[in-house]
Amino acid sequence: MGVVFAKTAHGQAEISQRTGALTPRQRRVLIMVDGKRTVDELRELLQADDLQHTLGLLEEEAYIEVSGLKDASGQQQIAPAAPLPSITAFRPAPSPPNPKELEMASNFIQNSLKTFCGPFAHLHIVEAAFSAKSHEALRLQFDPWFHVIVQTREGRRRAEELRAQLLKVI
Repeated sequence: MGVVFAKTAHGQAEISQRTGALTPRQRRVLIMVDGKRTVDELRELLQADDLQHTLGLLEEEAYIEVSGLKDASGQQQIAPAAPLPSITAFRPAPSPPNPKELEMASNFIQNSLKTFCGPFAHLHIVEAAFSAKSHEALRLQFDPWFHVIVQTREGRRRAEELRAQLLKVI
């Protein structure tokens, strides 16, 4: 089964009016979303390692929405029987904050930046992650972290894997 996204009215308006709210990469992905292609087909066309993250951001901002599924043969469009779960970046935040998960996420951000970018690179992200006292505060560092990770060659190759690992605890 492959998930198929379609533009919402908000997404259509962004394409025609170019409000500038999207980065060129996000805009390119939005343009390619047509209600017919699956995520895997988009990944082949766009050669994007961070496609799932970009689709999640577009979905969170209501530019796109899940319009259906395609079966393995790719021929039949199957409308979902119930609303599909969003592929947005974050799970619901635990209340009260889980200190162990916060520490794990903070350490993951720090260690991955050190590994992929160098020991003294992007210290502002490291410091913000270290000082975060809630999941919400730590989540504010997710986009800057992901952006700098995918700027490295090895980070681009492992972007989805790293993203999935961090999302388990953030």
